[in-house]
Amino acid sequence: MKKKIAIITLIPSSGWFYAEQVQQLFGDLAEVKAYSTGDMSVERIELSDIYLVTTDAFKVAEETWQYVPADGQVVEIQVTYPKEVICELKKIPEGTRVLFVNATRQMAREAVTQLEQLGVNQLQFEPYGPDSLHLGCSGEDGSISHLSFQGPANKEVWKGIDIAVTPDEEAFVPAGMKQVINIGPRCCTPATVMEAAIHLGLERLLEGKHFQNYKKTMANINYSFEQMFVRSRRLESRLDILIEILDEGMIGVDETGEIFAINQKARDITGVDSRSVMGRQGDSVFPYIPFGTCIREKATLTPRLIRIGSANVNLSVVPVLHQGECIGAFATLQRFNDLEKRQNELRSQLLHKGYRAKYCFEDVVGSSQAIEKTKALLRRMAATESPVLLIGETGTGKELFAHAVHRASRRSDGPFVAINVAAMPENLLESELFGYEEGAFTGAKKGGRPGLFEFAHKGTLFLDEVEGMSQAMQVKLLRVLQEREIMRVGGNQIINVDVRIVAATNESLEEKVEEGSFRRDLYYRLNALPVLIPPLRERENDILLLIDHFRRQSGGSFSLSGEIRSILLKYSWPGNIRELQNVVDYFSFTGHKEVCMEDLPPTFLQSMQRDRGKQKQRDGMFRVRGEYQGGNAAEAAGGLQDVGSSFPDKAEFWYVLEQLYRASEEERPVGREAILQAAKSQHFPLSQKEIRDILEEMSKTGMVKVSRGRGGSRITPLGRSVWEQALKKEKV
Repeated sequence: MKKKIAIITLIPSSGWFYAEQVQQLFGDLAEVKAYSTGDMSVERIELSDIYLVTTDAFKVAEETWQYVPADGQVVEIQVTYPKEVICELKKIPEGTRVLFVNATRQMAREAVTQLEQLGVNQLQFEPYGPDSLHLGCSGEDGSISHLSFQGPANKEVWKGIDIAVTPDEEAFVPAGMKQVINIGPRCCTPATVMEAAIHLGLERLLEGKHFQNYKKTMANINYSFEQMFVRSRRLESRLDILIEILDEGMIGVDETGEIFAINQKARDITGVDSRSVMGRQGDSVFPYIPFGTCIREKATLTPRLIRIGSANVNLSVVPVLHQGECIGAFATLQRFNDLEKRQNELRSQLLHKGYRAKYCFEDVVGSSQAIEKTKALLRRMAATESPVLLIGETGTGKELFAHAVHRASRRSDGPFVAINVAAMPENLLESELFGYEEGAFTGAKKGGRPGLFEFAHKGTLFLDEVEGMSQAMQVKLLRVLQEREIMRVGGNQIINVDVRIVAATNESLEEKVEEGSFRRDLYYRLNALPVLIPPLRERENDILLLIDHFRRQSGGSFSLSGEIRSILLKYSWPGNIRELQNVVDYFSFTGHKEVCMEDLPPTFLQSMQRDRGKQKQRDGMFRVRGEYQGGNAAEAAGGLQDVGSSFPDKAEFWYVLEQLYRASEEERPVGREAILQAAKSQHFPLSQKEIRDILEEMSKTGMVKVSRGRGGSRITPLGRSVWEQALKKEKV
């Protein structure tokens, strides 16, 4: 006996289309009839075995049961596009503005969203539909006989657009379109047909060629089993990596209490082997960890001190909740001695720094234009209350300038508190910055302890190496900057703080933001008043002033020979002032009144040789660049002999240039990571820092264009000429 299938839609023509489609798929096995709520033919609906209903057929779901029996089988019609439609739309050039026309603007938006999910996301769709559309049906065929628009048409919507795409709604396409692409109405998804067939007991239909061919022609956005499996494995790998880098021991169980994760730290503390405990019940393997209680109560258990073997261990157990249900729990373990020792070491380091600024701008030695400009700028900034961001290489004196900014500010009588945020684990950094209440964790001081924000109240807090702060701590710092209030760890009371932030970094925070490791909103908070601290090599004769200053400090009585003076002035000083001070201290112990070449520190000599090699490389490259820009590529290539012979790491230089050239031939950019992986695969000794330095030098000479973020690097015409000419001369 044939099964009866009823199709219920809003627009009659849509119902006829779906009915014809379903009838073709079910063939002689079913009788399909279409009904519409738009022309009220649904009033004449017959009793059927199943009812396929579109999402717009009824205004509210309750209306369905006015026409469908209470025990009737209802399947929602899901729609999609044929694959050939998707392929045709993908042929339209990227960035083209296209007017998508449907019976209503909302329907147009939904259709566009589905197209983008199916991969048509290179176009700039403008959804369009009449502002008010009245449908009147005339005749027995239920065709649309009257269309009326209320309100002025918004021509700005399609202004400058030449192409219109419509799912068989050409009547609504505005006049004047140069091209109209009718993609036809959307079709029932194979999943809709499958669900209907299963409800009707006609699963054999799904085995037939007719349905299989239909399924192949329809586009879908469902995950395949393989995709889901790969995604699951990737998440598991990330979890394994995450728990292994934690300072605490970590043990995870699922909703049944079975162990599915344990890191090396936990294995060391408990003395178990992961291979013998995975898949076993957590309560039986670790009877001192109340996993079962945590899962049943769906609540975090109060941290407690337990004894494992001969060690006191701080234990915490927290549930993992999803939509109100407990799907597992994690236990964290940390030896009390380890936690206490680490906190005491860091706290002693902080207390040793003191809470008073020691230096002012007069303590900054130097009279060069670069340093005088920096001091003048910071003096003006010191008078404000905005955060200051000090940017500079290692050893340029960022902390000294932070002291000076505080001393020159209206907060000079207040405390100056300094902390290196990159030197602390996240959990310790939180307690040091915000303080903690009594009992917040094992070993917490009785009565609690104020944090550095409280110590710095009415003063300045200096955050050194702020780029090393974790994402979680960045969020908390941002809240303090916005709300000017904190809450101690384990506390429930809001504490107002009045603190000015001075931060320092030796890396590009802008690049960190692009990489996603530093929050953009925090960056703009800290970057209110950015100042670049000049490196020593850009401070002209300040080097000699600093040498005299450090000589007096060390009690030395030496003088510099003309040769040494010239060498020190030309040297690049990668370690900046800190390196210079070390060199002066070394001179003080040579025992010679006049320092000569043999009195230079051995490490300085090695660094100086590398510096000379790099300088020769730069000089040769700049000569090549100038000759190339002058139009003499042949002469430019001739200059390569000097470059190649003077470059200290010649093999590394040519290897990087070769990778850039090959990427150019394949019309793709290449980044540092790709070059590094290529070198590893070929067993070529090359570090990421070496790659970065080489790319910087190539960029300065115009041989390569380095893009930020994931854009990679591209070789320039000059770089290609350098490589090609070198090949001809068998230089590489």
